[in-house]
Amino acid sequence: MIALAAFIAIPLYYIVVNTFKTQGDMVTSPLGLPRDVTLDNYSQVLSDPRMYRSFANTLYVTVLAVGLQLIVGAMAAFAMIMRTTRANRIIGNLLLIGFIVPGQSTLIPLYRTLVGFKLVDSLNGLVLMYLGGSIFCYFLIQGYMKTLPYEIIEAARLDGAGAFQIFWRIVLPLIKPILVTVGVFQTMWVWNDFLLPTVFISTPERRTVVLQVYNAVSEFTTDWPRFMTVSVVALVPMVIFFIFTQRHIVSGLLAGGLKG
Repeated sequence: MIALAAFIAIPLYYIVVNTFKTQGDMVTSPLGLPRDVTLDNYSQVLSDPRMYRSFANTLYVTVLAVGLQLIVGAMAAFAMIMRTTRANRIIGNLLLIGFIVPGQSTLIPLYRTLVGFKLVDSLNGLVLMYLGGSIFCYFLIQGYMKTLPYEIIEAARLDGAGAFQIFWRIVLPLIKPILVTVGVFQTMWVWNDFLLPTVFISTPERRTVVLQVYNAVSEFTTDWPRFMTVSVVALVPMVIFFIFTQRHIVSGLLAGGLKG
C-alpha cells in the first residue's frame, strides 16, 4: 500500500512543486525542487475574478444537486421498503437498469430534451442532470434502511403518525450516517465532474471550477505553472472536505452492513 500510494503521489508532487516555479525553471527541472520559490502563480490565479465566479457556480450546483439527490433517494428508498408490492419491485428493477446504463450513451437525447425545456447553458439545467445520481443514493440508502428496527415504525403508526411524519421525524434521523456517507461520495462526484459541464455549459460566466481549469490550457501556448496552480486551487476545497468527512464514509458503510 505504501508503494502504491507513493506511485500515485508522483503526479500530485509534480503538480504542486511546479506551482512555485517559473516557466523556465519548470522546463529546466520539471521534477526538481524550485531554485527560487515564487508565489506569483498563486497571486495571479487568486486575483482573477473568474476563479471566484466559477467557485460560486460550482458551490451552487453541488449544494443544490447533492441535497436534492439525498432527498429523492431517501424518499424513494422509504417508499420501496414500506410498500413491497409487485409494482414497486418492477420500479426497482427499472431503476437498476437506469443505474447500469452508461451516462455517456444518453448524452445526445438528454441534450435534445434540455433544449426543448430551454435549460441548456443553465446551472439549473446542470443540477437537473445531476439528479440522475439519485439512483445511486437510492440503492445505498435502501440497504441501510433495511437494517432499521421495524418495531419503531410500527409503534409510530399505532400512535397515529402518517407516512410523512414517520419519514421526516423517525427515519431520517436514524439514517443520518448513510446520508452523510452518500453525500460525501456525491459531493466529490459533482464538484470534480468534467463531462456534464463541458456538454451543457458554454457561457464563460457559468463555468464550473473544473471548466475553469480546462480553460487555462491554451490552443497554441500554455503557462504550465499557472495551469497547475489553477488545478491545485480547484482541488484544495475537496481535499479539505474529504479530510474532515472521511471517517463518516467508513462508519456509514459499516453501520449499514450490520443488522441490529
